[in-house]
Amino acid sequence: MRKIILLSVLCLALAVGNVYAAQPKPIPGNALPDFTLPAPGSGSERSYLGLSGPFQVSNVKSDLVVIQIFSMYCPYCQKDAPNMNQLFSKIESDAATKGKIKIIGIGAGNSQMEVDTFRKRYNVAFPLLPDQDYKIHDIMGQPRTPFFVVVRTKPGKVVFTKLGAYDSPEEFFNALKAALKEAK
Repeated sequence: MRKIILLSVLCLALAVGNVYAAQPKPIPGNALPDFTLPAPGSGSERSYLGLSGPFQVSNVKSDLVVIQIFSMYCPYCQKDAPNMNQLFSKIESDAATKGKIKIIGIGAGNSQMEVDTFRKRYNVAFPLLPDQDYKIHDIMGQPRTPFFVVVRTKPGKVVFTKLGAYDSPEEFFNALKAALKEAK
């Protein structure tokens, strides 16, 4: 009897674990999964996003939001940080994209201290937010890092996703500009 109970508990744990792990990654054309992010720490980051407190991606004051799931411990994310900084600069210096495309980084498994360390080490100018308990990472389908999700804020639909870094900031910028034009 004890073996049957133990086997039943084990099967139940595996079934629950499999359901939990089966969260799909965001799919282009579908709604972005629902989650709330903490308010960015600095006033300039809150101003950049057009927000004052905790928020959902659809609340960001822009047409498109680029979500980068990263980890400060990911060597690919570290290598890609200069490219993301260049992408941010391209967006902010182009009259056709400034204010219409925003970038946020979500540190999978990273505390506020780890996110701040990554920001400082790689001189990141866009908001980086912690996801210390992996809640958002799990909602996003537990992707490897870096993982990008581009979302149209109204109506909160996924435009495209990409696992891994882009070969060049220019390539990513052009993809974003094309997605922005499709909205019109």
